[in-house]
Amino acid sequence: MLKRIVQLFIVITGGTIGYLYFPELFTTMGLTWQTWIQSVLGAVLGALILFLLTFWIVDYIVDVIRWVEDSLVKAPVADLLFGSLGLIVGLLIAYLVNVFVQDIQIQVINQVVPIALTVLLGYLGFRVGFKRKDEFLNLVSKKEKKLEEGDAPENAKVDPALIPKRKILDTSVIIDGRIADICETHFLEGTIVIPQFVLEELQHIADSSDGLKRNRGRRGLDILNRLQKDLPVNVEIYEGDFEEIQEVDSKLVKLAKVMNGIVVTNDFNLNKVCEFQNVQVLNINDLANAVKPVVLPGEEMTIQVIKDGKEQNQGVAYLDDGTMIVVEEGKDYIGKTIEVVVTSVLQTSAGRMIFAKPKSLEKAL
Repeated sequence: MLKRIVQLFIVITGGTIGYLYFPELFTTMGLTWQTWIQSVLGAVLGALILFLLTFWIVDYIVDVIRWVEDSLVKAPVADLLFGSLGLIVGLLIAYLVNVFVQDIQIQVINQVVPIALTVLLGYLGFRVGFKRKDEFLNLVSKKEKKLEEGDAPENAKVDPALIPKRKILDTSVIIDGRIADICETHFLEGTIVIPQFVLEELQHIADSSDGLKRNRGRRGLDILNRLQKDLPVNVEIYEGDFEEIQEVDSKLVKLAKVMNGIVVTNDFNLNKVCEFQNVQVLNINDLANAVKPVVLPGEEMTIQVIKDGKEQNQGVAYLDDGTMIVVEEGKDYIGKTIEVVVTSVLQTSAGRMIFAKPKSLEKAL
């Protein structure tokens, strides 16, 4: 259908050119037909000639139109809106400038310069609106908050410092899944923001040929569905993007700066980057380590030794929260449930490690 429309447009264009200019050509050639015959014949010949000359490029034109259509359909609404507004502003400025340029009595300037200014300022307006849309959105949201606060009674105004900041989730914390349990217990306040570029990365992982990655990606999508449908939290999809930035982690940091939000992650490196760039960050692993039961040297506990350790005669056990317990002289107790006495606790960046020894050996000493 689109191909037929393009061909029809070419035929109409050729017919119009033939109708306007071919009668003069016939007169120049000495053909003295009636005016209407020359006009009709010119329109037919013009349409036929232009159609035959451009027949081979019709498919290319159709491909370009479809590419533009797909790009516009896939583009976020915010990109289209602010890009169009920027284009309109650029064209308006070009029109105002061209009013003065056309008064210049130099043919090259008053004919060529207006066209160049229109194209240049229109392009610049579109690019500025497209690139700075996030700042505009943030500015609009701040004004709306001020208006809402201004409508309230003076003694009922809310301190902006008390308004919960938006929490921006990265891919690792979505796949991890514990964020859903935290939201369910109401420990995380404010709006949960899921950036579109994080969704695309998650979908790419879910479509991976590697089975492990595919399962992780699908788990992340299930967690998002749970957050949006089953939990009492406000989930917002951020459709914008930062095309000049390639890395997803860098986009998250930029988005957090624009929104004045908080990045929620499990990624140790992203955690450090956020701290370096003065972006507030919440690390689920830090939270998990903080709420683990406190174990002090000298306490007794019952554990099951499941494997041998790295050093000679060591055994290894685990608590329910995943904390590893290294049992000195515990190799002989593999597969058995025994009572141990805590000797020391080591806190590392990877988590907490408990050292203990069998209680029976303590009694023997």
